[in-house]
Amino acid sequence: MQLQSGKKLYFASDNHLGAPDRKSSLPREKLFVQWLDAIKKDAQVIFLLGDLFDFWFEYKKVVPKGFVRVLGKLAELRDAGIEIHYFVGNHDLWMNGYFEEELQIPVYHQPRAFVFNNQKFWIGHGDGLGPGDKGFKRMKKVFTNPFSKWLFRWLHPDLGVRLAQHLSVKNKLISGQEDVHYLGKENEWLAQYALRKLEKEPFDYFIFGHRHLPIDMQLTPAARYINLGDWISQYTYAVFDGKDLQLNVYRNHKTEIYH
Repeated sequence: MQLQSGKKLYFASDNHLGAPDRKSSLPREKLFVQWLDAIKKDAQVIFLLGDLFDFWFEYKKVVPKGFVRVLGKLAELRDAGIEIHYFVGNHDLWMNGYFEEELQIPVYHQPRAFVFNNQKFWIGHGDGLGPGDKGFKRMKKVFTNPFSKWLFRWLHPDLGVRLAQHLSVKNKLISGQEDVHYLGKENEWLAQYALRKLEKEPFDYFIFGHRHLPIDMQLTPAARYINLGDWISQYTYAVFDGKDLQLNVYRNHKTEIYH
C-alpha cells in the first residue's frame, strides 16, 4: 500500500482501560480519545496492538459494559474512512466478531506483515513470542484452550467478568508485567525473536506492544525493533510518515518526540 500525500500510519498499544478500576482509568480513556481525535486529520491507517481493555470477553450476546467513549471514537474514525487494524493482546484474547461486525475493524490473533511505501513491517502484540515470557506462555495455553473458554461461557457475565478483572489486575503472570524494565539487547526476547525472523525474511520494522516499555532498537543496519510502551504511564505511540518511523509521547495534550 502507498500512503497518500500528507498521510501517516499510527501505532498504539496497551491502554488497559478498566484497570485498576473504571473510575481510575476514565481520565486515560479521555486522553486516548483526544489523541485519536488529534490524529484524525492525517491518519490513513491506525494499528492498535492489543490490550486496549484490561479485560475483554465476548459472550454470544454480551460484551463488557463501558468504554463507550473509545468505541464511539473508533466508529467515528472508521466512518470517516480511516483504516483501523486490531491485534489482540493477552488481555483481550477472547475477541470473537464484535469489532468486525460493529466497527468494521479486522482483528488478528497472530502477527502479520504489511508493506507501506516499500517498507516492510512485521506487526503484533508480542506476547508469547521468542524466548522468555515463560509465565504468560503457560497461562496462554490455559486461556486459549477451547474447553476453558467453553467453561467460562457458562459463568454468568456478572460473575465471570468480575473474576477475570480481579485476576487481570492481581496476577502479574497474566498481565505480563512481572519484569517491566529494560533487559538489554541480548535479553529482550522480542528483539531476539525479531533477529531470528530476519534470518528467514527481511523486514524494515518490527512493531510490538506488551512490554509496556518504549523501545527503539536498531537490530541491523536495515531493521529496527519498536516497542510502543503503553497508555498507562508512558502515553507513547509510533508514527510513520512514509519515509521514517518515530516514537512519540502524547504529553500535556501535545505530541513530543520520545527521548
